[in-house]
Amino acid sequence: MTTQNQSSASAVSIADSNYLQMQEAFRMQDLVADISRILLDLPAEEIDGQIVNALKRIVEFLGIERSGFGEFSREKPDLVITHTYAIEGVEPNAPILITKSLPWLAGKLSCGEVILVENIEDLPPEASEEKKYCLRVGIKSSVLIPFSIGGSMLCAIGFTSFHRPRKWSPQLIAQLRGVGEGLAHAVYRKRAEEKILNQLTKLEKAYKEIKELKNRLQAEADYLRSEIKLNYRYEDIIGESQEITNVLRQVEQVASTDSSVLLEGETGTGKELIARAIHNLSNRKDRPMVKVNCSALPSALIEAELFGREKGAYTGALTKQVGRFEVADGSSIFLDEISELSIDLQSKLLRVLQEGEFERLGSPRTIKVNVRVIAATNRNLAEAVKKEAFREDLYYRLNVFPIKIPALRERQKDIPLLVNAFLNQFSKKMGKRIDTISKRTMESLTGYSWPGNIRELRNVLERAVILTNGNGLQISLPDQMLEKTDMLTSLNDVEKNHIIQVLKKTNWTIKGSHGAAHILGIKPSTLYHRMKKLGISNNSDSQ
Repeated sequence: MTTQNQSSASAVSIADSNYLQMQEAFRMQDLVADISRILLDLPAEEIDGQIVNALKRIVEFLGIERSGFGEFSREKPDLVITHTYAIEGVEPNAPILITKSLPWLAGKLSCGEVILVENIEDLPPEASEEKKYCLRVGIKSSVLIPFSIGGSMLCAIGFTSFHRPRKWSPQLIAQLRGVGEGLAHAVYRKRAEEKILNQLTKLEKAYKEIKELKNRLQAEADYLRSEIKLNYRYEDIIGESQEITNVLRQVEQVASTDSSVLLEGETGTGKELIARAIHNLSNRKDRPMVKVNCSALPSALIEAELFGREKGAYTGALTKQVGRFEVADGSSIFLDEISELSIDLQSKLLRVLQEGEFERLGSPRTIKVNVRVIAATNRNLAEAVKKEAFREDLYYRLNVFPIKIPALRERQKDIPLLVNAFLNQFSKKMGKRIDTISKRTMESLTGYSWPGNIRELRNVLERAVILTNGNGLQISLPDQMLEKTDMLTSLNDVEKNHIIQVLKKTNWTIKGSHGAAHILGIKPSTLYHRMKKLGISNNSDSQ
């Protein structure tokens, strides 16, 4: 071949090579444009998958073996490999912290420098850890490009050749930078959306907590307003008898604990006052004690009263209602007349006692509370358990610390103190000055059995103060109460005779404002119970 022919062939070869390079450059440019287009409006949840797909497409196009993508952490300039792709037979990048394992590399990238390694022998002496790593895993050549947005380093992209060293032309690096910029903006958008989502989640959580707190405070305020309406004319526990002293000693023993307390005693003995004393001596005293009378509400409403309800939970449930257990969270709840709860509600109450959780009516969401339960009953719960009218497991759960409240007839020593306290109260209220009580009257008051206990005594004295003219108490009592206390008459007989006298005066009307139960200061159900026990009927011929 002549020299002229060789020159012509060489020129053709160079032209073909340049043409092929141009074609490859155009194809690479199309690939970069396609990747950027895909990433432009991609939903945040799909970005991670498309980053790996972009790495895969470039690896296959360039004929290399591995690529990786790393993100700088938000808190400090640490670079962590988050995405990688490698051909079969090549280990993908491990999700390692580059800052610690390859410090020279991480330092250069964090400063925004492009790292171009066409041959690992070209690495400087200070990159000893990086050289060891390349020799260990078999890397021959690599290029890494960092990206920043808004002045902060965000991420870096890297491409690695394992089979041979290779040239990374300025044009190729510019095209790879285009890919990296598309990935960087996608990651930046993803982080921004995640930040907004996290902020929204926090705001929603805060709003929910504020709403729940508002509902709880509103429920507390409603409850306190209803409590204020009640006229607590007698708040102190008065007495010096051994019987009441023993009760107060038990109150002091149990108050500082979170144990359940069961107060047992007849109607009118002051069980609520004892419950308040327990609460006021406990570490829950800064929150109001919540009271529920289990016998005062219809069975259909007591569940919503205790545990709350959602709007629309049942017909007529037009609003959301926060239950008393929610209101009492962190405080104490006093369940008066606990024996009146239905068996179904007893099961739910047992769950609250055991696990501290329940659901509102109409809601699947479990609510956790920390409530100290103080229950009260005027019935014999042990007998109710035997008759299967009360759950045995609930009884034992409530009966952790039982306190028996003595009847007034069992603490006669305290009656004069109570009489004086009530007289002072009613005298001030009615603007009267009553400072004398005859010995005969006091003996009669002390000797009477008081089936309605302190509540009955209080009602009798209030009525007496209304009727009294002058400074000496004028009290109208049934003949049985005025009999001398040395008569050999049993307490049951005295009580029976007094109830019969009151029944006769009311024409055997038991309920209502003029009924015998109201005059005696006891509930109609209690009066029926006492009448049955004492054998009193309309045909009784006593007195």
